[in-house]
Amino acid sequence: QVQLVESGGGLVQAGGSLRLSCVSSERPFNRYAVGWFRQAPGKEREFVVGITYNGETTHYADSVKGRFTISRDNANTVYLQMNSLKPEDTAVYYCKAREDGMYYDYWGRGTQVTVSS
Repeated sequence: QVQLVESGGGLVQAGGSLRLSCVSSERPFNRYAVGWFRQAPGKEREFVVGITYNGETTHYADSVKGRFTISRDNANTVYLQMNSLKPEDTAVYYCKAREDGMYYDYWGRGTQVTVSS
């Protein structure tokens, strides 16, 4: 059972930056593709960005392209660097992992990001 813990959320003014971390209990973490999702109040959870198990390929939602960057280290952490934050980025951010070739998704409990205008 893989456990994921997100951290790094907080309150920031528009135009500011935050770096989220997703730490896995699985080490090494390089068999898992990882995605960041977010859910704003009253809205459905939406995809933000994903990275393949080997870190070679990333995919971004149009709404965050050029502002957010996903990366992973060689141990057990995936990062989400968020720059030029906007009030519409306010949401709970979740980390999801899926082992390569498998179909079960592991989710973290989320971290709150609030961007004030």
